[in-house]
Amino acid sequence: MKSEGQTVIGNKGDDSQEQLSGLMLKVANGDREAFAGLFRQLAPRIKAYLIRLGSDPAVAEDLTQDVMVTIWHKAGGFDPTRSSVMTWTFVIARNRRIDSMRRERSTVTYGHVSADEADDSAAADDLMAGEQADALMRDAIASLPSDQQEVIRRSFFDEEPHSAIAAALGLPLGTVKSRLRIAFAKLRSRMEKLQ
Repeated sequence: MKSEGQTVIGNKGDDSQEQLSGLMLKVANGDREAFAGLFRQLAPRIKAYLIRLGSDPAVAEDLTQDVMVTIWHKAGGFDPTRSSVMTWTFVIARNRRIDSMRRERSTVTYGHVSADEADDSAAADDLMAGEQADALMRDAIASLPSDQQEVIRRSFFDEEPHSAIAAALGLPLGTVKSRLRIAFAKLRSRMEKLQ
């Protein structure tokens, strides 16, 4: 079983994606039980992702709730042929975090602008920005060497611990961490140039 490491893990990821896509399609039809299942699987990942982006844990918790409400309302807009559930969800989470930071700055800079006004004006932009960000990130990851793509996929999409990645790939732990650091530096540089 374990000797097939990569195949087993790859299949698990595929099954997980199919399961998440199936739940999302049920949520689009108003299935509350499917939403509860989706919530259990996505909420911890969203919160961890937001914390990795630099959000305070309490803010990440609030944003996670907001992202899940958005998923409930916009599940019908999810297209499994265009992106995975995790990619779609992380784009929503990233956009909610950006909106939150903009509202904070707006409130500090322009105390008279309400959060509701800022949210209404940004709603249409969010959808377009999310799709563009998703495409840009996919292109940026595709531009990485295959060894860096592999560690990014395993670490962030499959949520494998670094030690498990090292064991599965037969690499020292330091090499895995180094590849992740280099990949992130390249992704950050490319995304900054594109924005």
